[in-house]
Amino acid sequence: MSDPAPLMLSVSGARGIVDASMTEAVAARFAAAWGSILLEQSPGETPHACLGRDSRPSGEKLATAAALGLNSAGCNVIDLGLVTTPTVGVMATATGGAGGMVVTASHNPNPWNGLKCIDASGAAPPLEVAQELIARFKALGDEVVSPAQGSGVETEERGNDTHLARVLGQVDPGPIQQQAYRVVLDSVNGAGCIPGRRLLEMLGCEVEHLNGEPTGDFAHVPEPTKANLLDLASVTAGADAAIGFAQDPDADRLAIIDEQGRYLGEEYTLAIVADFMLRASGGGTVVTNLSTSRMVDDLAARHGGRVVRTAVGEANVVAAMREHDALIGGEGNGGVILPGVCCIRDSLGAMALVLASIAESGSSVSELVATLPSYAMVKSKVDLPGSGGAAAVAPVLEKVREAHADASVDTSDGVRVDFEQSWVHVRPSNTEPIARIIAEAPRASEAEALVQSIVELAGWDAP
Repeated sequence: MSDPAPLMLSVSGARGIVDASMTEAVAARFAAAWGSILLEQSPGETPHACLGRDSRPSGEKLATAAALGLNSAGCNVIDLGLVTTPTVGVMATATGGAGGMVVTASHNPNPWNGLKCIDASGAAPPLEVAQELIARFKALGDEVVSPAQGSGVETEERGNDTHLARVLGQVDPGPIQQQAYRVVLDSVNGAGCIPGRRLLEMLGCEVEHLNGEPTGDFAHVPEPTKANLLDLASVTAGADAAIGFAQDPDADRLAIIDEQGRYLGEEYTLAIVADFMLRASGGGTVVTNLSTSRMVDDLAARHGGRVVRTAVGEANVVAAMREHDALIGGEGNGGVILPGVCCIRDSLGAMALVLASIAESGSSVSELVATLPSYAMVKSKVDLPGSGGAAAVAPVLEKVREAHADASVDTSDGVRVDFEQSWVHVRPSNTEPIARIIAEAPRASEAEALVQSIVELAGWDAP
């Protein structure tokens, strides 16, 4: 049975249940551990770290605790207040900071909350730094932190302005503004409410805003999946809108509804943007993870580009983007990474480029999607015992490897098995005590059969 209140520690940061595994003391110690790394990376200086939070009710007290932890390590703090995760990445670079921290549990529902770390380049720290952070946090035990002499907190309110300016620098607003699109935006009462609406209005859109107050009282389960966006789909179809957009609570992911009210699936966010960027650039490198649709591979081949695959995790994608001077990167969860904005998934940049794509093509969203490769993907998950993680799923991975020894197998993150026209990927989640099973094939029945084959091989209960 899964731990009802696990503290998840991974390359994605820390997440836990508020007032159980994620307390103010835990937040302070985790921030202190991160601050100690920032201090070592800034010899002879008093580094500053940008701090932001999403709209969860617990965010303010945890942000106060995180500021205390950063101060205790000798870091000054620039408090950005309630902002999106990519905004913190933007401001870390715009202010010349040593890094940053975001109080958020991303797509997890309340009462989860957590802490994401950002380095001086405005990206999530690489795996080896994340592992060092976790080791330092554990070494602190139950230590009570207190601020270092001379450190402090100052407020900065220009985060949204700076972020929006960078996004607008990635597109030509004129063709979008000429279309005066009607857009339905569901911000799920999260951090994307204010900048999301502002961006769309700056692009000349007429906006119908659902769940547009950043109260943190999420109007529906916050992960932007089909089952959670039925209202958005209905409103988009009934409002004669050109498109519907859905953000998650920290606004780093984006899902799309077409003009007919059809949920496209988060995989299409990166595909649409990659298609536009590759077409405009005449090729280039796209970096994505092992769990992302092969649509991007087909599109790269169509436009003379190439795809580099990595382990799941934003930091892994960003590292490969830098290594290969990528045009764009992202993940199939609706996350698009635009190097010209910041090296973090960004729903604002994704919205701008999706609108630029339909404006440039002169087509509707459904017509544009019809030009893309077509696959069926099935995403499933299974509860793991305890806090989950690699150890809990290792025996299953070995069984999968043995069962498909004659196929193309990638073991860099769990196990991905590629067949001629399909693939299946099983791996432990970085953020929840679960195993994820993702399969893709030309037909849904084939993808479902691949998932079921893994479940039976593992001896798991059907998800």
